[in-house]
Amino acid sequence: MDAVNSPVRPPAPGEDNASQLRLLAIFHYVVAAITGLFSLFPVLHLVMGLAMVNGTLPMQPTHPGNPPIAPEMFGWIFVIFAGVMIVCGLTLAGFMAYAGRCLTQRRRYTLCLVVAALSCMLMPFGTVLGIFTLIVLMRPPVKAAFA
Repeated sequence: MDAVNSPVRPPAPGEDNASQLRLLAIFHYVVAAITGLFSLFPVLHLVMGLAMVNGTLPMQPTHPGNPPIAPEMFGWIFVIFAGVMIVCGLTLAGFMAYAGRCLTQRRRYTLCLVVAALSCMLMPFGTVLGIFTLIVLMRPPVKAAFA
């Protein structure tokens, strides 16, 4: 047999899983950065709500008399909603980055599974990342590597 037609030896199963875990960790960092960036979009609502609460952004009622909702109350709704969205988004981004670190170190198997399942909510990149992470983490050699 000559060198050109010789069969290529497939990599050992451990090498394949290790390279896939390394790639998944990198993609976790990338999707965490994207998630963190997009979770800061409600800052506009937060600023607008604070302006309503402070009276900087005057709101005139369309009907004379008492408005159904006071402008300050409407502003607090904006502030609370935006604050919750920002905190939840940044928390998820932090957990995704931490899961990427845990994938590299092969620690905290359950946390990596939970974060992979939660990242499926973030369409389209988080869904793809979450599904591939779940597929790789369910393999018995990978599960054994975390033990």
